[in-house]
Amino acid sequence: MNPEDENLPEDYGQAEIIDLEAIMAPHSEPWYNLTLSRVNDSLVRLGVFDGEFHWHKHDLEDELFFVISGKLLLDLPDETIELLPDQAYTVPRTILHRTRAEERTVVLMVESATVKARGDK
Repeated sequence: MNPEDENLPEDYGQAEIIDLEAIMAPHSEPWYNLTLSRVNDSLVRLGVFDGEFHWHKHDLEDELFFVISGKLLLDLPDETIELLPDQAYTVPRTILHRTRAEERTVVLMVESATVKARGDK
């Protein structure tokens, strides 16, 4: 499911088991993300990264990245944050950032349902 889908059911991912392996199995792309569930006014998304994303920011939303497997590099204007499994980092709204992964990396992201996945810039 596309995280920008305006027709996302309000109860998507609620009162059901969310099996990450089963969700990831049909995908072989090096880079994709899917919405797993809506929690109040936020989305919980699954991202699989292999390579780099473009520099962007979110004007109104913070974005939390929680690494499940692999290693995520979060480039910020003045530093690079390295996240390993079981580590998380929240990028505050308006902060320019990009994600990179030198190997297949699985990440959970939590952000407002209003977020544009590709950023506001």
